[in-house]
Amino acid sequence: VQLQASGGGLVQEGGSLRLSCVTSGSRFSDTGMAWYRRASGDIHRFIAASTSDGKTHYIDAVKGRFTISRDNAKNAVYLQLNSLKSEDTGVYYCAAGASWLSRISAEYGYWGQGTQVTVSS
Repeated sequence: VQLQASGGGLVQEGGSLRLSCVTSGSRFSDTGMAWYRRASGDIHRFIAASTSDGKTHYIDAVKGRFTISRDNAKNAVYLQLNSLKSEDTGVYYCAAGASWLSRISAEYGYWGQGTQVTVSS
């Protein structure tokens, strides 16, 4: 089972990026999928999660700016990042396998390798 994250990059404050995470080797259409961020020197922090039927949950800091979405046919999850701020900088990881909209990283059994997002001020 592999989760392949992509779409990160260097962007100025106020800019946008779209992160993608495609899975292979298993199907996660019935599980929760999420995005986490790890800033330098920090632990993984929950950002957003989605169920297969479109229910979503976000941390307050990204509400209205980030959007998580899924394509169950492609076993993929996306994160649209708009109005980026310098504090959004970090490595973004996709995760899969939770039973619901969990914020608890231990409930996700599968993780991607991460994609770097750098927001310059």
